[in-house]
Formats: sequence, C-alpha cells, structure tokens
Amino acid sequence: MSKSSISSKIKQIVAERANQCCEYCQSQLRYSPDPFSIEHIIPVIRGGTSNLDNLALSCQGCNNRKYTSIAVNDPVTGEMVALYNPRQHQWQKHFTWTDNYSQLLGRSPIGRVTVEKLQLNREGVVNLRKALRSLNEHPPNFKE
Repeated sequence: MSKSSISSKIKQIVAERANQCCEYCQSQLRYSPDPFSIEHIIPVIRGGTSNLDNLALSCQGCNNRKYTSIAVNDPVTGEMVALYNPRQHQWQKHFTWTDNYSQLLGRSPIGRVTVEKLQLNREGVVNLRKALRSLNEHPPNFKE
C-alpha cells in the first residue's frame, strides 16, 4: 500500500490516536500554520508498511527532518541509536520539558538523537510553545 493510498479513515484514526499533536515535537495541529502528515515511522523505502502500527502524525518540520532516517549517531556517545518510535516507545521515558515547557530535552539516547535529528526545539516551535503556554494551551494533554 503506498502512502497516497492511506484511506481517510486511517488518517483520522492516526490523528485521533495522537490527540491531534505531532507525535515527535508535540505541536498541536489546531495551532499549526502548516499541514500535518501521516508519516511512516519506518519509511516504505526501508521496508515499512502502511499498517496502523507504522503510522504516526507528524508536523511538516519533523517529517521533513526525519525523512528516511530510522537511526542516527548519539551526540553524546557517538553510537548509532534508533529514533523515537511512537508505537514502540513511551514518550515520557525519552523526553522531558524544560521548567518553562518551551524546550524538549532527551532523557535517553533515543530522546537525544530524536531531539537533535528532528530539531525538536526549532525557533518557531519554541516561540509557539511560549505563546501557547501564556494562554494555558501548552503542553498539550495527550493520551497515554
């Protein structure tokens, strides 16, 4: 099944499962100036499928930066580490917010490489988090 053949129903299920938030940077779809994508966690080019367990909701910034990557070098150890997989990993084990909730920190090698590769603290995202925090709209309430 190709990416273009993902049904509207499957897209809706993926978006609802993610609570309408990017499963990587936690940006909220309703406040995003850019569309979100249904992303293949393991890219099709690397053998990934379009099954629900391989699909994630991703903002355009995270999706573009991840591209076809599934693992990158850890900035601390230099070892190759898998990127965060929202279907296999628990977000809280790999990420935490700074005290003012404007930036994400990696709590584990998986978190570190994902923060680095996807640039989860991009200037525009951080600015939006700060603005939404002042309105008590950030961080988003997401399901576990």
